[in-house]
Amino acid sequence: MTLLHFNFFKRFFSNKSVLVLLLLGLSFTQSLAKGKSKKDEIVTITTQFGDMVIILYEETPQHKANFLKLAKEGFYNNTTFHRIIDDFMIQGGDKNSKDEDKTNDGAGDVGYQIPAEFNAKFKHVRGAVAAARQGDFVNPKRESSGSQFYIVENHVGTPHLDNQYTVFGQVISGLDVIDKIAEQPKGPRDLPLSDIRITMKVEKLKKKKITKRYGYSYSA
Repeated sequence: MTLLHFNFFKRFFSNKSVLVLLLLGLSFTQSLAKGKSKKDEIVTITTQFGDMVIILYEETPQHKANFLKLAKEGFYNNTTFHRIIDDFMIQGGDKNSKDEDKTNDGAGDVGYQIPAEFNAKFKHVRGAVAAARQGDFVNPKRESSGSQFYIVENHVGTPHLDNQYTVFGQVISGLDVIDKIAEQPKGPRDLPLSDIRITMKVEKLKKKKITKRYGYSYSA
């Protein structure tokens, strides 16, 4: 074999090896990416009227991460749904609702806000989970409350709230529980006459299991 032929084969196999390594690296990276998305975390809200299971959207990452963090820390445990409006929504997540003073319910938070994460494909349909917030006159950027949230009870949704408040999740089991809570007797400021206390549990499951158990379909 001449030197010319030798250099040709050397370059050929060298380049081929680099190509193989690049392909292997790409395949490994894709496998890791797929592996990260095979599981998801669901949140179960337990009340005296039953359980609601919530899925949180990956497309609203800051809201999802914050809600999971607070739920895992136990922040929401022993809070109440402090505002209920039949045929509209139920609202909770206020730390003030843990105490016996009902006059301050609805005014508490965690001391920070979350930037709005509006997404046109997430609507205020029945069971939508969205972040409460202060009004536009003091909050022109429409940033979300750090802890307070509401769940849409109206069976045809509340489309007038779309792109006004960040929708970051959906109730995938227990829609009837929302109805039961919204129908409870209430007094001034839409405050239930009897406490509707909640606890939250976070569970990590395979997405296939979530789909099989709750019928929730992940978008491609």
